[in-house]
Amino acid sequence: MSPQPIAIPQKSPRVVAASISPPTQTLHDRLRHRESLATIRQPKVLHPVDNENLRLLLLENISQEAVSYLRAQGFTVDHYTRALSEDELVEKIPQYHAVGIRSKTRITERVIKAASKLLVIGCFCIGTNQVDLATAANAGIPVFNSPFSNSRSVAELVIAEIIALSRQLFQRSFELRQGIWNKQSKSCWEVRGKTLGIVGYGHIGSQLSVLAEALGMRVIFFDVINMMPLGSARQVETLQALLAEADFVTLHVPELPETVNMISKTELEQMKEGSYLINNARGRVVDIPALIDALQSKHLAGAALDVFPAEPASNGAPFDDSLNSWSTTLRSLPNVILSPHIGGSTEEAQRMIGEEVSQALARYLNYGSTVGAVNFPEVDLRAITAEQGDHVRVCHVHNNQPGVLRQVNDILSPYNVEKQYSDSKGDVAYLLADIADVSPVDVNKLRDQISQTRANILTRLLA
Repeated sequence: MSPQPIAIPQKSPRVVAASISPPTQTLHDRLRHRESLATIRQPKVLHPVDNENLRLLLLENISQEAVSYLRAQGFTVDHYTRALSEDELVEKIPQYHAVGIRSKTRITERVIKAASKLLVIGCFCIGTNQVDLATAANAGIPVFNSPFSNSRSVAELVIAEIIALSRQLFQRSFELRQGIWNKQSKSCWEVRGKTLGIVGYGHIGSQLSVLAEALGMRVIFFDVINMMPLGSARQVETLQALLAEADFVTLHVPELPETVNMISKTELEQMKEGSYLINNARGRVVDIPALIDALQSKHLAGAALDVFPAEPASNGAPFDDSLNSWSTTLRSLPNVILSPHIGGSTEEAQRMIGEEVSQALARYLNYGSTVGAVNFPEVDLRAITAEQGDHVRVCHVHNNQPGVLRQVNDILSPYNVEKQYSDSKGDVAYLLADIADVSPVDVNKLRDQISQTRANILTRLLA
């Protein structure tokens, strides 16, 4: 039996910002310009031509503002306060078109292979190392994150840790809670005039640099690329030079093969005697057993850790030796601040992260825009207007190989292609095309023809 014609929606009560073709502008420039265009012409809200209700799974207590926004877009949203294990995800994810996570949930190759309907992944945090990015891209699934929104929250936490370590604040507070009065000034210092060494001078490191200088600290930093210093900060040529000079060393790097255990026995020995180490980046960038040795030998005067190689999946779960074999020893050390991955856990940061990532998910599901995707070509087109009722948007993810555009354009040749944009990233390419004068009876045929091309990964039609 031949497929029934699909009615193309002509109107929608929702108004969503229009988009523009990708010029040589920043992401934020493009999004601001999109908002200004929305006041000129009303965009048409697009829908999948198969009319399937899109379901989203949000985990790890993602902000209610994000939940409300996505539901207002017409999506069905299931919200969980905890992370799910790989087995739980494999069982649940086949029914969902999008998933939103924070840092504890792992989207592995096995999960992606089980996700037969999955179109997009949203990481409501900075990092994306909890997602198998290559497998997601090869399955036609873009991954979005929020690289800027919690930078200030993390930077402020580091400042608090610097002061708390230099004054042994947590140790004195713990003693007083035990009923012990222990007022002393030995080995307690002002931070004014001390040297802060920042490893990774990105969004967090640069903000931290400004805050630290406001406290009277000297700032040096190491980064793998040359960066423009803010204020009086100074870039040093090697990590070893930073470690030898800094009184406080703070880490702000992603987890990559080259950053795993980047601070280990050799690097800890290169740090100044009586200095402090702070890690609010990723748990595996520090060799914890080596750090424990450096603290027990008094070579380091203290440390603050907000991230760990293995972390509990939910609040209330134990942080003990069953999770990391050294947990009991680490918890027993004096002047060591341990916190449960709260660097970005402020009301302000979570609200901004929720807004940024939920809007990225909606733009992709509604319009096919991949601006801001971390594993995918960044492609966008200006909006189809409400008056263009017979227009259809083709979203075609395909293998990056010769001849694809010619093959697709041959299929589109009976129609008026009003605008088209294509880009590639690695082995994956992405094409957006708006075509006019498409009748409802042609929609199924058009989708099937493009889906059957040899390089096809995923094809969606929005109308």
